[in-house]
Amino acid sequence: MATSVPQIPKSRCNDRCLPGYRKAFNGGFHVCCYDCVPCSEGEFCNTTDCEICYRCPDEEWPDERRVRCVPKIYDFLSYEKDIVVQISAVTASLFSAITLFILGNFIYYWDTPIVKANNRAVSFILLISILLSFLCVFLFLGRPVDITCRLRQMSFGIFFSTAVSSVLAKTVTVFIAFKATKPGSTWRKWVTLKVSNYVVIVCSSVQALICGIWLTVYSPYQEYDHHSYKGMIIVQCNEGLVIGLYSMLSYIGILASVNFVLAFMVRTLPDSFNEAKFITFSMLVLCSVWIAMIPAYLSTKGKYMVAVEIFAILTSCASVLGCIFFPKLYILLIKPEFNSRKTILGKNTI
Repeated sequence: MATSVPQIPKSRCNDRCLPGYRKAFNGGFHVCCYDCVPCSEGEFCNTTDCEICYRCPDEEWPDERRVRCVPKIYDFLSYEKDIVVQISAVTASLFSAITLFILGNFIYYWDTPIVKANNRAVSFILLISILLSFLCVFLFLGRPVDITCRLRQMSFGIFFSTAVSSVLAKTVTVFIAFKATKPGSTWRKWVTLKVSNYVVIVCSSVQALICGIWLTVYSPYQEYDHHSYKGMIIVQCNEGLVIGLYSMLSYIGILASVNFVLAFMVRTLPDSFNEAKFITFSMLVLCSVWIAMIPAYLSTKGKYMVAVEIFAILTSCASVLGCIFFPKLYILLIKPEFNSRKTILGKNTI
């Protein structure tokens, strides 16, 4: 008859640590006594009495019990999940349609005085630039990829700079026209369409050069942020050469500031339809939006940073469109009797 081998009992003064917990010796008199502490953030343990917890891979995160790793959620501005994306897409589409409507009316009334006033060719370029700026919003929506990362900032920078340059050309036209009315003024030789065209070409070309250097030296690309938020992988665009982004935005700010100062100087011209007043207000709104956007942009991460920039783009483009073109559209459609040379020259009041 076999005899049983006696088992030596293990000394223990507390229960075993469950999965998701690890041993933490409390420094007491008995070495068999220890505490059970939860695994640290990002770690797991799937056995009892773990000595150490194990860290999950970058693409995974512990479940609530911290006994296994589960895949992280990919986070970005999704058309399916984020109401911000749907609102932004609808708003951008609506303003694009309004811009096309205004553009169609300007083409239809191409030879009328209110359209001819202050350079209709520049107005046409301005409307196209605003339309393209609104459409750039769609490059910021959805999951970022390398091509959208490269295109979105630079496309907006070039298109919106062209729009602000066109507004500046209009302001310069008003300024020169006012100076040229004085007897013996040397400004009369500048009263040509070429001046405004040069302003648009030169100012927008500088922005194109900035973006070209940015794209050549260190272009933006898609990246994954594994560490900013627990349980999430942020799919975002790394802007590459950060000074390129700041240079692009700063140049827009410089154009808008020059525009505002110049338009403010000529806002009181004795004209029944002084476009400089509307330009002044549009540049004031534009500068206010982007100044307020900067701290909000720098204090957010991931998709919320993108949402802030989308809001700034929509608001600034809408301010330029509304302040400059809605008064003209009102005359074209609601008050056609004021669409006359007499009214433009100030012999009638609107």
